Amino acid sequence: MSSSALTSEARKSKSAPVIGVIEPGYADYSTERRVLAPLGAEVRSLHWGGDRSVLLKLLRGVDIALVRDTQLDAEAIAQLNTNGGIVRYGVGVDTIDLEAAKRLGIRVANVPNYGAEIEVSDHAAALTLALVRRVVSRHEQVTDGQWGIGQNEPIYRIAGSTLGLLGFGKIARAYLERMRAFGVGEVLVCDPYLPDSVIEQFKVTRASFDEICTRAQIISLHAPATAENHNIVDQRSLALMNTKTCLINTSRGGLVDVQALAEALKSGKIFGAALDVLDREPIADDCPLRGLKNAILTDHTGWYSEASVETLQEGAARAAYEILTTGNPTHWVNRW
Repeated sequence: MSSSALTSEARKSKSAPVIGVIEPGYADYSTERRVLAPLGAEVRSLHWGGDRSVLLKLLRGVDIALVRDTQLDAEAIAQLNTNGGIVRYGVGVDTIDLEAAKRLGIRVANVPNYGAEIEVSDHAAALTLALVRRVVSRHEQVTDGQWGIGQNEPIYRIAGSTLGLLGFGKIARAYLERMRAFGVGEVLVCDPYLPDSVIEQFKVTRASFDEICTRAQIISLHAPATAENHNIVDQRSLALMNTKTCLINTSRGGLVDVQALAEALKSGKIFGAALDVLDREPIADDCPLRGLKNAILTDHTGWYSEASVETLQEGAARAAYEILTTGNPTHWVNRW
């Protein structure tokens, strides 16, 4: 057992551990309370209303912070109790200063296995169908009284089309399974870390992102937000696409230069885009994608279902329990 963990003896000499859920979170925290009950932990909702000074104050005295998308920099992390932790409700930890947490002895864990590949791949497939089949624009036109409009705007067949995937992790593979049910043809994959055995197993073709932009009718992004991937969809890569290109992003908003994408959509350079994530969230008043007829936007909800939330909350609570008892969470992302 780690000496930094809150052992049973240490807990006797201090007050009950405090778990702070940084809002916005979830409707109910009975799952977290149930998992952490053996430790006598107090689970608090930290309602900070977007006021950073309030957040800093609320974090003081907290042992474990549970967080969804709130940015936690070095100053915020420093408010937590020594030998505490941060648990991300989900997979990505790009909103947390991992090095600062490490310097301060704060363990950061995530919940990578809550089944999101099911929900996110479903959402990516739904966005693809809605975009390619013009479901949203047709709905608006029909409710506006129009009819017989099928040939006014082109709709291209999904079956036989070339699919391009940036990243080929669990979500991308689940998405591919769904899209193959609709008959997509050649599948191009850009993932430099992918072994040849996986390429062969899934019967896909390794390609550069430039090649995907040039050849694929449907391009779906499934890559992490890294420095090398930042704005990988930019003016240059968009120029390689054509009027049949449909761009789908259920991964990270930072992968797309939103201004460049908006210009490509307005000019008709590409067919359309369907995005569940944006570079600035919540959506900004001046987001250039707002109001574009060939853009479909959803509110970073691809991960969501009632089942995924329950699994996610339980996984986060168990990670907090591990930090408090052993100091060695299973999914420790800033390990030392």
